[in-house]
Amino acid sequence: MAGITPPDLQKALHGVEYPAGTDDLRKAAEKNHAPKEITERISHLGKKKFENPAEVSKAVFRNE
Repeated sequence: MAGITPPDLQKALHGVEYPAGTDDLRKAAEKNHAPKEITERISHLGKKKFENPAEVSKAVFRNE
């Protein structure tokens, strides 16, 4: 996920209420006009529910 930073992810997920599922996160990212790379990465997360933004960030950036 080169070129995507944690602040990019935070901006993409602005307005999300937690706990949130993967679909909720993807929809928020699309609504916030996030880059396609972010929405695709969110769509492929294995975990279905996230309790807070830190859990999302950890899942998205774990392979970097």
